[in-house]
Amino acid sequence: MTWRQILLLSCLSAVVLLTVLREGTGASVGTRQAAGEEPQAVENRQKLRADELRREYFEEQRNEFENFVEEQNDEQEERNREAVEQWRQWHYDGLYPSYLYNRHHI
Repeated sequence: MTWRQILLLSCLSAVVLLTVLREGTGASVGTRQAAGEEPQAVENRQKLRADELRREYFEEQRNEFENFVEEQNDEQEERNREAVEQWRQWHYDGLYPSYLYNRHHI
């Protein structure tokens, strides 16, 4: 009968020991996962920051180009206006409005 008690006691202690080991392994895996998530979170923040900087850079480049195009268009309009004004002065015949713009068609 003593050997049965020893066998039962050893089986119970083995079950308890296995349960504790499983819980301990799960806890250590949980901490490993949390520790593994931290570098991932840092990497994600770095990627988001890089994306934001890239977006700001391209937005600034686009704004500069739009300003450049607007200046070019303004200069072209000014040159056209000056050319038209010079043409009108050259062809002005002393009448107001100019004869070319005030023709009476019969």
